[in-house]
Amino acid sequence: MSFVLAAAMAVSGLLFTGTAAQAASTLHAQARTAGPPFPYDACIKEAKRQGKKDAVARCDNLVKKGWVKPPGR
Repeated sequence: MSFVLAAAMAVSGLLFTGTAAQAASTLHAQARTAGPPFPYDACIKEAKRQGKKDAVARCDNLVKKGWVKPPGR
């Protein structure tokens, strides 16, 4: 799930970091089983884990694109 969330963030204008690229290779099998839309709280948690200060704005943008479920659902 982390890989797909990272990929969704890349689509919204982020670049992969070395850590995300390593995680992507190990979590690729999980990404196939768990597809979008992802929970909003998971998006916030992952963005904060990656050190993004505008986590809410990024996740709101991903909600508009359909990658993340709206909060409260």
